[in-house]
Amino acid sequence: MTFRTLLLGHHDEEHTKPRITEALDRLDHTTRLLMVQAATPADQKALWDLYEGDEADAEHFVPSSVDPLVEVIHHGKNTLPAHNFFQKRFCRADDESGELWGYNHQSLSWITGPGYYVAHEVDREADKEAPSAYVINYTRIPPRKPEGWPEIIPNQAKLGRFVYAGMKDYMRKISEHVSVGRAYKGKVTDNFFMLCREDKES
Repeated sequence: MTFRTLLLGHHDEEHTKPRITEALDRLDHTTRLLMVQAATPADQKALWDLYEGDEADAEHFVPSSVDPLVEVIHHGKNTLPAHNFFQKRFCRADDESGELWGYNHQSLSWITGPGYYVAHEVDREADKEAPSAYVINYTRIPPRKPEGWPEIIPNQAKLGRFVYAGMKDYMRKISEHVSVGRAYKGKVTDNFFMLCREDKES
């Protein structure tokens, strides 16, 4: 099964969205992850457009059953020309903010830095044009981290200033474990990515 197959006739939103969501929810983690890793740039853009209005939230990225500062891994695939595979590692904040903290785990971290972020609901008063209600925000970095995560450094450090600085990833939910995002750096970009959550029992 591929997204290309599931997206056939995707302009018929009434039937296509439930078909994709239900198919993903039926799969085991390994098969679901293989589908995400095989998604093409065209698939990811089509899914972003199709799932407009399907909002992600903190519960999607870190279920409330998980304690604060406990890592939850989301495996990612992006539409860049190279270095397409990565992980976003999230944890629930250990305060009352309801925010999530996290960083990017990927092969070029030694030159880009870890790319720390704060994930939170969008402030519609401050961001009236936001394309979704949940954002992974690289303009903020967490004050603390789980033991074992890399050192927290500013996103302007190293080559992170070209990758993470000033970036916000807006997220849309596709299924219980899968989401799609689009990067904004002051303006919309054509960089999309998908995430697939790995539960502890997976």
